[in-house]
Amino acid sequence: MPDLRKDPITGRWVIISTARGKRPSSFMTAKREKTHIAICPFCPGNEQRTPPEIYALRPKEHTTPNSEGWQVRVLPNMFPALGIDGELEKKGIGMYDMMTGFGAHEVVVETPDHTKSTRDLSIDEISNIITICQDRIQDLYRDVRFRFVLMFKNEGEQAGASLEHSHSQLIATPVTPRRVKEELDGARHYYKQKERCVFCDIIDQEKDVGKRIVYENDAFIAFCPFASRFPFEIWLLPKKHEVDFYASRGHINDMARALKIVLLKLTRALDGPQYNYIVHTSPNRFPRRGYWHTIMEDYHWHIEIIPRILRTAGFEWGTGLYINPTPPEDAAKYLREITVTI
Repeated sequence: MPDLRKDPITGRWVIISTARGKRPSSFMTAKREKTHIAICPFCPGNEQRTPPEIYALRPKEHTTPNSEGWQVRVLPNMFPALGIDGELEKKGIGMYDMMTGFGAHEVVVETPDHTKSTRDLSIDEISNIITICQDRIQDLYRDVRFRFVLMFKNEGEQAGASLEHSHSQLIATPVTPRRVKEELDGARHYYKQKERCVFCDIIDQEKDVGKRIVYENDAFIAFCPFASRFPFEIWLLPKKHEVDFYASRGHINDMARALKIVLLKLTRALDGPQYNYIVHTSPNRFPRRGYWHTIMEDYHWHIEIIPRILRTAGFEWGTGLYINPTPPEDAAKYLREITVTI
């Protein structure tokens, strides 16, 4: 008999189809190998093929902008979803509301090595990427016109990557996206009822139960959510209550270690799946109508990692209900039992 499970944050229902009980081998596809291509604009030597860099991490002996010798490079997206030029203007057309496509869209080239993925990088290299993204988000939040900045990674063509060279992205928007707003509203509602952070309560519950935990260290915990939308979906959260990703500076190495280990476990379990990960952090909180005084206590930033091993079909699009053929308890057990070395 399938289960219907309710997400305690958003109230979204998910169908856990236990009768299907798909194992990792059911989702394996042909393994992709990255191959170096001379025309990749993200590779060293091709810096002039990209817009001028916003920032680059270089050893001290390599200090010339837009040249080789970098370790991490931040660029404006050549084909941005939203543009930084111009002003934010709102208007109505009859009953419809619209605004100019104001925003920012940046690309973080994570490594000069075209053949490496995030999971292949060292803890120090991943820590550098995290720190640079935190700095960029903090800088973008200085602009009061930005309501939210999403950090995300598309790994593989099925996950939306147009270039295979390892990179992540930042998009700043003048609105709070609906998916984030659902979490914010759910967290606020839970706090009003119980005066506790729903994410902190989830962490405590998962630690008590134990069977959905994939990995944990001193500062971070990774688990398959109770109402997982997708097979082998994993959430990664700081154990200590924190509202802002960009302010999470005291344990970056633990964050990097947890992210690397989780990605390595997924690679072993599913033979290198394509995936997305997204960072949900709090919105920009300049004083404005609509924000509430408890947001520092009720929201908790986190990373959602979603392997792209199922296609969203008509039922999901038509109902908003997801069908997950692998119970999160089973997925976590497979992943927890995989040993990886770093």
